This record gives sequence, C-alpha cells and structure tokens, in this order.
Amino acid sequence: MNGENELDEESLHDSEELPTRRPHPIIIAASLTARGGVLWLPVAGLLVLAGREKAAKRALAAAIFAMPLGHMVSLFVHRRRPQVPAMPARRALPEHPRSSSFPSKHAVTAAAFGTATALVDREAAVFVTPVVLLVAYSRLRTRVHWPTDVLGGLVIGALVALAQAGIGRSARARATACRLAAMVRPVFSDHS
Repeated sequence: MNGENELDEESLHDSEELPTRRPHPIIIAASLTARGGVLWLPVAGLLVLAGREKAAKRALAAAIFAMPLGHMVSLFVHRRRPQVPAMPARRALPEHPRSSSFPSKHAVTAAAFGTATALVDREAAVFVTPVVLLVAYSRLRTRVHWPTDVLGGLVIGALVALAQAGIGRSARARATACRLAAMVRPVFSDHS
C-alpha cells in the first residue's frame, strides 16, 4: 500500500474527527440532495431570487460542465471505495456506489458551483461556500469516499470554474476587439 492510501486509511478509519455513528440528518440530506447535482438547482434559484442572476448562471454552467468531467476522470482512475459497510456512518445512505471512488463527483460539482459563484459575486459566495463544504464533508462523514477523493474533486471543480471564467473573459475580449475593428474599419477605408 502506498503512502497516499495509508494516509487515507488513517484519516478515514482512525480519525476522532470523523465519528463512526450515524451522521446528523442535515449531513445525510446534503449528500443525498447533491447526487446528480440536484442540490445546485434550488441554490441557483435562491441566487436568482436574491438578484444574483449572473452568479446563478455561471455557477450552474460550471457545475453542468464539471459533472461529466468528474465521471470521465473516474473512468480512467480505478479506485476502490472505503470498505466500511457495517459502520453506522456508512449505513446512513441508501446508495452503495460501485463506481471508482476518485474523484468525488459530489465534490467536483460542488466546487465548480462554489468557485464560479465566488468569481462572479463574493457576497453570494459567503452563503454558497458553507453548502459546498457541507457537501464535501458529507461524503467523508458517510464514508463513501477517501479524503483524497474529496480533495481531488474540490480541486477539479475549482479548476473547471476557473477555466470557465478564463474562457468567458477571452470570448468577451474577442467580441470587444471585433466591435472596435468594426468601428475603426470605416474610418481607415474612407482614407485609403
């Protein structure tokens, strides 16, 4: 077993920070509702109701792009899930995923949504970030992922949102350059 697996084993099984008893219902609900990215639809709706439409659109777009990317990565990285079926923390969820443990798709989607929100609207991020962290923690607390699965998922999701922001800026810069060229072209064509 390599060092990474040992670190995961120790932090998941022997940690006093992650109790083995059944998690609080809020933690279970966060894990269940975030499955398939469903949780982020009402969160985006709340952002819209709060007048944060731009943040909602960008965050949903990032999450929608990040989810299949997370699934694609898991096709290439074959990692077993933590083996704790009898633990009350693990029995709290009805799901028994058999897909690769890396990365946590819940964490990928959550981080993409949260990072995109933060890049567009820092005030909205104050409310979204705790939800992102709750979802990530729920995957550890219910023992369906190793810590590095969740950490990797958070990194992948954040990178997706950052890439989306960079692409958006590039597209805006190109559109601005085209508009300027269209305005300047007649001036020079009249004098040639």
